Amino acid sequence: MTNRDRLLGLTVVLLWGLNFLSLHVGLEHFPPYFFAGLRFAVLAVPVVLLVPRPRVPLRWLLLYGTGFGVAQFGFLFTAMRAGMPTGLASLVLQSSAPFTVVLGALFLGERLRGGQVLGLLVAVLGMVVIGWDRAQHTSVIPVLLTLAGGLGWAFGNIGSRLAVSGSERVDPLHLTLWMSVVPPLPMFALSMVAEGPATGWHALTGSFDASGWPGLAALGFTAVLATAVGSGLWTDLMSRYPAAAVAPLSLLVPVVGIAAAWAALGERPTVLSLVGGVIVIGGAFTVTVARRRPEIGRNRLVIPEASDNPDLLISK
Repeated sequence: MTNRDRLLGLTVVLLWGLNFLSLHVGLEHFPPYFFAGLRFAVLAVPVVLLVPRPRVPLRWLLLYGTGFGVAQFGFLFTAMRAGMPTGLASLVLQSSAPFTVVLGALFLGERLRGGQVLGLLVAVLGMVVIGWDRAQHTSVIPVLLTLAGGLGWAFGNIGSRLAVSGSERVDPLHLTLWMSVVPPLPMFALSMVAEGPATGWHALTGSFDASGWPGLAALGFTAVLATAVGSGLWTDLMSRYPAAAVAPLSLLVPVVGIAAAWAALGERPTVLSLVGGVIVIGGAFTVTVARRRPEIGRNRLVIPEASDNPDLLISK
């Protein structure tokens, strides 16, 4: 990886880590399901009008958008509204990495290496430590909801991989932008049922007064910087480098998220939660890098016995 691309990767880490602060602010102004739909609707309208749809099977695009957009953020926002600390949420959501490996084995026929199995067990142990610690202080339900969000993200990863597999060269930014077209309608429908038909719209109109600008700023950050810019850059890096070279950078996201929440919100994670977090990150790192040694061809990366499966695609 070139120094320029490393800098781009670290830029994505910074955007995604700070994004958890913007989510915290946004959820103070908008109900969670409505905010999730609004986040993607801001991008979806201009995308449909201006961006050509990538030539990928519709079913995999729908799986990508449903997993990444609907499931991940529906569960994550509900967890944060239910009391999940912002910094801890950024950490527990990294469960998506081991979840993706397991789903790849189940649905894509990818073989798990011994190191990956060990990493999965270590990551699960870390999650147990965090859940046990949270249970001593408050409800463990927000942790479980955040884990469900990580699982949704993993299904989105599988959808994005299947969308790229067997297709012509896909523009990473176009794929990411068109993924944002999927979540708005189901999230708005869910908001109408669970939060009330007018609750979200009242919150939106109220955000245009003098006290509502932080909500709009949070919406702009999460939609444009975190989703369009961050996810577009990340998808581009993942399309040009092996997962083992790129994916470990995502494990720095909770470092930024926890530090930002500590500095801006005064959230002080317990020692046991931090220990569990280190265990999770260590396990996820092992899962990510414990892969069969690739053979580097002249123009492309070929993985023996798995050349039909593109590398792990993680978007945020």
